[in-house]
Amino acid sequence: MSDLPARLSVVTLGARDLPRLRRFYNDLGWREMPAGGDDWAGFLLGGVLLALYSVDELAAEAATAAPPPAQWSGITLACNVDSARHVDAAFAAAVAAGATAVADPVDRPWGGRSAYIADPEGNRWEIAWAPGARFDDRGALTGFGG
Repeated sequence: MSDLPARLSVVTLGARDLPRLRRFYNDLGWREMPAGGDDWAGFLLGGVLLALYSVDELAAEAATAAPPPAQWSGITLACNVDSARHVDAAFAAAVAAGATAVADPVDRPWGGRSAYIADPEGNRWEIAWAPGARFDDRGALTGFGG
């Protein structure tokens, strides 16, 4: 047994314009934590906290310098939905809220359907339906595949 538990609790996005990024996630209809503000914001997503924090403050804690703007980190976040048709609806809703369309919804060779968007600061989100993905009542992923 490890002293480091196998769990993901918080994903923090370093924001260059935190008020703008906060508005985007609110415009998606995601419920913000009560303690949120323009210096920190959090959204509880099915058991994982999506946190928004100043990129400069985050760099002071976790790196030697903030990354340069407009570079994709190679990391994607994903929101899995309940059916293939929900991919298209969620993609349209994200674009309507201000996301940039990166890749339109398509059926994937692995048997699912997905699309990609970027939030106002370029963070990439995959909107996906995967056969065999299972969720609890909170929307937390409880199983994946077979």
